[in-house]
Amino acid sequence: MAGHSKWANIQHRKGRQDEKRGRIWTRLIREIMVAARLGGADLDINPRLRLAIEKAKAANMPADNIKRNIDKATGNLEGVSYEEIRYEGYGIAGAAIIVDTMTDNKVRTVAEVRHAFSKYGGNLGTEGSVSFQFKHCGQIIFAPGSDEERIMEIALDAGADDVITGDDGAIEVLTSAFQFESLQKALEAAGIKPAVAEVTWRPENTIELGGEDALKMQKILDVLEDLDDVQEVYHNAEL
Repeated sequence: MAGHSKWANIQHRKGRQDEKRGRIWTRLIREIMVAARLGGADLDINPRLRLAIEKAKAANMPADNIKRNIDKATGNLEGVSYEEIRYEGYGIAGAAIIVDTMTDNKVRTVAEVRHAFSKYGGNLGTEGSVSFQFKHCGQIIFAPGSDEERIMEIALDAGADDVITGDDGAIEVLTSAFQFESLQKALEAAGIKPAVAEVTWRPENTIELGGEDALKMQKILDVLEDLDDVQEVYHNAEL
């Protein structure tokens, strides 16, 4: 990935997420329920659920809400059953997009996702049509001005795959999805707090879009992110 605008892109994404913070709980609840249903309620053996609960707590979700939705997912309470479905497609100028959804009605979801792509200048593709352009990995990012040597020392000792410093000074630590949690804990134990820490689909290469193309691409992303069944949207555009 080009490093020159990484921090600007991160700040932009976080700003858009903050604007939609009222919908964050809904998505977190779905993630908690799916993680609990697939891996059980025991946090010691379910890292996906641990991460989902951490995100929920960071979003100030009450503990009762968290417990209630775990109980629903594991059969202790009656609740809705969600299915994970991933869609892939192309946005403006061939930019690649991955859309992760959780739904209780996949007919509705695919219709909404297809409409969002087609109406705003994109194309919904088939499974595998763009995911080869991304790497599923743990990504931990530190703001410009962070202690690069200290971060690199701890990260590499803890099993990081790579540490990349962008032209803007932002520091990106990459690891496998499996190693993500232990690496995050090692950095936080050293008192180094990241700006972003997540398991993500990271583009291997990016496409820089400006002007009208950037506005059109942002429109597609906004419409997709606003869909009720969409959990995450990943893309390889630098806007």
